[in-house]
Amino acid sequence: MLKPILVAALMALANQVQSADTPTAAPVDAEMQRARALISQKNWPAAVVVLEPYVVTKPKSADGFNLLGYSYRNLKRLDEALVAYKTALSLDPAHRGAHEYIGMAYLQLGQMDKAREHLGALDKLCRFSCEEYRDLKKAVDTAAK
Repeated sequence: MLKPILVAALMALANQVQSADTPTAAPVDAEMQRARALISQKNWPAAVVVLEPYVVTKPKSADGFNLLGYSYRNLKRLDEALVAYKTALSLDPAHRGAHEYIGMAYLQLGQMDKAREHLGALDKLCRFSCEEYRDLKKAVDTAAK
């Protein structure tokens, strides 16, 4: 018969093993949620106010830079948008959203060749098409007419 102390130790060990196997939810990023809510409301200036300090405190957040670029682009601050998108892509070269949005910015600037370059990158990233590819492709086709 096992002694009570040994049983308690084995139960504690079993709980530790079980909890190590149980995935934990990713922590909620309140600043990013706030930025996304502002973007969904098309409140670009407020989104920039949230995202500029966000990327300073989280300089490896490709999503943060991408959304900052998106907000800048919607404010017609295209030079700043390009810098943000390029930063997102330097952090994550496979970031589909950043490829789509930088392609859109290049279309706004009349730089079809660069927009097509990012469309090509999306074509490689999206094996069987994806929303980002389809959206940029439609914009490129429309701009080409």
